[in-house]
Amino acid sequence: MIPHKFKDIALEQRGKVLFATLNRPDVRNAVSASLDDELFQLFSGLDADENTNVLVLTGAGDCFCAGGDFAEMLPNRGNMAYGHQVAAAGKRLLTAMLDCQKPVIARVNGDALGLGCTLALFCDIIIADSKARLSDQHVKIGLAAGDGGAAIWPQLVGYARAKQYLLTGDSISADEAERMGLINFSVPTDQLDELVKKWSEKFANGASWATRMSKLIVNSSLKHAFVQSVDVGFGHETLTALTSDHAEAIEAFLEKRRPQFSGR
Repeated sequence: MIPHKFKDIALEQRGKVLFATLNRPDVRNAVSASLDDELFQLFSGLDADENTNVLVLTGAGDCFCAGGDFAEMLPNRGNMAYGHQVAAAGKRLLTAMLDCQKPVIARVNGDALGLGCTLALFCDIIIADSKARLSDQHVKIGLAAGDGGAAIWPQLVGYARAKQYLLTGDSISADEAERMGLINFSVPTDQLDELVKKWSEKFANGASWATRMSKLIVNSSLKHAFVQSVDVGFGHETLTALTSDHAEAIEAFLEKRRPQFSGR
């Protein structure tokens, strides 16, 4: 079952719809070890929650999720044990998302970057504010795109487009993400909640078991692709976390300057 209360996720039950809000707006809802664990508990406990037919995942403030928590990365750079823990936790979370039978709607209220983008793309219906940007920015901070992005992007937009964005870390608008099939809908801010409500009620009032089993069928091929790439993905990401380029990217971010990469 889902715990009654989390520290970093705000829960609100609206009939058969559970709203889960990433609640670290001061750091743009960056995923700390604590939030990662709470997300795992949320997704692994959702199917057993008899009060909920559909989950809506969103972010507090004006950002969906800015990715991993740099404040945690900095003191742990070069720490192989820390890298292994992060990889294991990430694999556990994304596996729980793929195994979750109940439909999950991503209410992308603002930027979804890095791990935040991966979280959104692992949801079933992705509805974004048109002002939001989406990006897997791993390479821009000296890391391999290994936390699930390399598994999900090719499935949604094909290998050519996936490489274009995973190898550069370039961001795209929500409108462009909709056009290329990366997300389902991009809508103006004043229409976001209306469309989220429409889709959440569709699932809340539908044939829930048929919906759940259909999701499992569709996710079976996606899970196969994920299993093929997840270990090598996290492994390479952990290795690149030991590079000088990654250390420079973290320091540059905290110092609010552009990183100067050396290729080491």
